[in-house]
Amino acid sequence: MYEIMSADEAIRLIRDGDCICVNSFVGIESPVELHEAIYRRYQKMQSPRHLTIVSSAGFGVWDENRNAEGYIRDGAVDRLICGHFGAMPSTKKIVLEDRFEAYNLPLGCISHAIRAQAGGLPGALSKVGLDIFVDPRLEGPGINRLSIDESLVTVVEVDGEEFLYYKVPKLTVALIKGTAADPKGNISFDDQFMSGDALSICQAVKANRGTVIVQVDRLVDTPSRPRNAIIPGCLVDAIVVVEPEKRNEAWTALTGSFEIPYSEWSTWNEKIDTVSVQHSKNSPAGNIIGRRAAAELRVDDIVNIGIGLPEMVSRHARKSGMLDNITLTVESGGIGGFPVSGEAFGAMIGAASVYDMANQFDLYNNGGLDICFMGAYEVDGKGNVNAHRSEGAFAGIGGFANITARTPTVIFCMTFNTKGLEVSQKKGIVTIEHEGTVPKFVRKVRSISFSASRAIANGQKVLYITERCVFRLTPKGLKLIESYPGVDVERDILKQLPFEVEM
Repeated sequence: MYEIMSADEAIRLIRDGDCICVNSFVGIESPVELHEAIYRRYQKMQSPRHLTIVSSAGFGVWDENRNAEGYIRDGAVDRLICGHFGAMPSTKKIVLEDRFEAYNLPLGCISHAIRAQAGGLPGALSKVGLDIFVDPRLEGPGINRLSIDESLVTVVEVDGEEFLYYKVPKLTVALIKGTAADPKGNISFDDQFMSGDALSICQAVKANRGTVIVQVDRLVDTPSRPRNAIIPGCLVDAIVVVEPEKRNEAWTALTGSFEIPYSEWSTWNEKIDTVSVQHSKNSPAGNIIGRRAAAELRVDDIVNIGIGLPEMVSRHARKSGMLDNITLTVESGGIGGFPVSGEAFGAMIGAASVYDMANQFDLYNNGGLDICFMGAYEVDGKGNVNAHRSEGAFAGIGGFANITARTPTVIFCMTFNTKGLEVSQKKGIVTIEHEGTVPKFVRKVRSISFSASRAIANGQKVLYITERCVFRLTPKGLKLIESYPGVDVERDILKQLPFEVEM
C-alpha cells in the first residue's frame, strides 16, 4: 500500500548500492524534487551512495546546479547507464574524467531492456547497434577507461542470425514524475509531455522487490478512468506531492490539454521558441540544407526529424505545405504532431497520440518510418557517420541508432565544414563566402554511429545533404550526385575532401 510522504521521507527508502531507474526524456519530466532530496541527504549523511542510475534518455534539466547533477558530481553514483547526456551539462563533462563508470547505449535498446526485465527476461535482442560503436567487437558501450562492464552488450546468434543482446542491471528503485494520484494511488500523466517507460520501470522494480517513488503535482478525489491510469496504485510505494512550477500558455500547449489545429502549429512553435533558453537557430546554410532535404518528403510519409540542422526540414516542409501531408514522430512516444526543440525536446504540438516509448522504438526498429533526417559530426569516405562524440565532448547516441538502423530513406543534414563557415544564397546561386576551419568529411570518423556497410546490406537509400552539394551512399562509398548553382565542383567540393568520391 502506498504512503503519502515528503521528498525527504521518501528518499530514506533508497539504500546504498541501489540501482535507480529514472523515467524522463532528455530535459523533460524529471522528478526534480526527488533528485534534490537525494542530494540533500547525501550532503548530510553521505548516503545513499554506490548508486547505479539507469535512464533510457537521460534525466537533466539543462542546469548543472539542479536535479541530479550535484550528487553525481559529489560521488554518490558509481555507475551511470544512459542513452543521452545532453541535458546534464556537468555530468556529460565529468564522464570523460574517469570519475565513475559511464555507459552509452542506444536509447531504444535501453527502453526495450527495461521492458524485458519487467517481463521476467534478463535482456532484449536487437539488430540495432551491430557494426557501430556499441558493438563489443568495435568499442563497446563504455565511455571512459573505468567502464569495462562487458555484460551490458553481447553478440549472440539466434537461428543463424547475429544480434546484440542488451541488459541493464536489476532495477531496485523507480523515480517517476506523474501528474496526479487518485485515492487508490493510481498515477495519471494528463499534464505531462509523455509517460516514457514509466509502467515498464515500475513493473521491473516490483519484480525485483524494489521501491517505486512517484512525484506528482496533486492528489485528486475522483478515481482515474482506467485507461488514464498509467501506473496502477498496487505498484506504488511512496507518493510525493510537489506543487508544479507555473507554466505559461506555451508550455501548457504541449501537454495536449487543449486542441491545437494544424493551421496554428507554426504560431505555437514560435511562442515556445521565444520562452526557451535553447532557441532554434536560423542560418543561410541551414535554409539551403533544409529546403533541399525537405524535397525528399513524399505524401503520407511517416517521419522522424532530429534536432539541430535537421529541424530546418520541418520549417521548409511547413512553407511548402508538405507538413500537412506527412506524419511526424518523436522518440519519447509522440506521433502525429509537431516536435518542439530546445529544452522541451521530446514534447509535441498537436500530437495525435502519445504512447509508451518502448512502443515507439518497436516502430523505429522494424523499419516503420519511411524517412528520417539526422545530423552528423563527421562522415568518412565509406559513408560511416559519427553523430554522438566530438573532440573533448560527449552527448550520447540517443535514439539515433534505432532511427537510422532500418528506415528505408536516411538523410543526413550537415554543413560541409564548421567553425567559421559563411555561405550566402541569392536568386538560387550559392556562394561560399568563407570556409570553416573544422572539416566534417574526414578520412576516418572518431566513432561510428551509423554503419554504411550495414545500410548497403539493408538496401537503404542514404543521402548526405550539405549547403553546397548532395552525396549518395553506394557500395563503393560516397557518390557526388548534385552540386548547387554557383558552386565550383573542383574548388568548393573535391579539393575540400580528404578522399576521392564517385562522380
